[in-house]
Amino acid sequence: MSEHPVLPFTGERYTPERGLEIAYEHWHRYALARPLAAGRRVLDAACGEGYGSALIARAGGRVLGLDADVETVEHARTRYAGVPGLVYEQADATALDHLPDASFDLILSFETLEHVQAQERLLDGFARLLAPGGLLLVSTPDKRVYTDLSGEVNPHHVRELYRDEFEALLAARFPARRLFGQKLLFQSVLWDLAGDGQSDASTATPEGLRPGLAYAPMYLLAACAREQETLAALPALSLHGDLAESIYADYRDEVRRNRAAAAHIAHLEAELARLRGEA
Repeated sequence: MSEHPVLPFTGERYTPERGLEIAYEHWHRYALARPLAAGRRVLDAACGEGYGSALIARAGGRVLGLDADVETVEHARTRYAGVPGLVYEQADATALDHLPDASFDLILSFETLEHVQAQERLLDGFARLLAPGGLLLVSTPDKRVYTDLSGEVNPHHVRELYRDEFEALLAARFPARRLFGQKLLFQSVLWDLAGDGQSDASTATPEGLRPGLAYAPMYLLAACAREQETLAALPALSLHGDLAESIYADYRDEVRRNRAAAAHIAHLEAELARLRGEA
C-alpha cells in the first residue's frame, strides 16, 4: 500500500499509517467483524480511508464501502483497487434510500453515530437494509467516560451518547442485541497455548479481586439483529494487539527520556549547589 499517497490524519477519521492507541481501537473493531464476512454481502457505512472495507473484502465478503467525502472515496478507490469483491461509493450514511431493502447480511458502522445529528434516520436505514439473519455491528464512544470523566471535548463529534441513550436507540429497532465494551487496558494475559479451555478474567480493585473485566468502557460496540441466534457467532472476549507492541515501545521511550531528563536536572542542581557553596 505504500506506493499510494496517504491521507493526512486530521483527527476526524483514522488512517492506517497512524499508530499507537487509536490504531488498536480501530483495527480491533474490523478484526472482530472479519471472521463473519466470508460469503456475505457487507455494507461498511462511513468507511473513511477504506482500509477496513478492504480487510473485510479480503476475508471473502462482498463489500460496499460508503463515505460522504468525495476525495476520501477517490483515495480508497485508488489505494485498494483490485481487491476482489470491493466497491466504494460516495453517499451520506443517513440517506441510503437508493439501496434496496434487506440487501446486506452484515452492516458495519464504526465510530459514525457520534458524527451525525440524524442518528434515528441512520439506524432506521440500517434496520431496513439488514437481511433476515443479518447482523449489524455499530460502535460509539460512551459520553460519560470519553468526555465527562476525561474533561476533553472532541470537536468532530456533534451528538455523543450515554450508554442508556445508545441502548434505547438500538432497542427501538433491533429485537436482539449484545453490547460490548471496548477500552485499551494494561494487563497481564495468560492463555492456553493449545487453545483449550474457557476464558477467564479478573480485575484488582481497592476492595479486592472482582471477576470479569470491571472497567468502565471507553467505547460501546453493539451487535444487533432480528434473531437472537444470529448473535451466537460473536465471542464473549476478543483481544487485539500488534507484534511490534507500539504502545509499549512508545511508553519505554518516554520513560527513558524522562529518566535522562531527571538525571540531567539532578546534575544541574548539584552543580548549582556546588557553585553556591563556593560563592
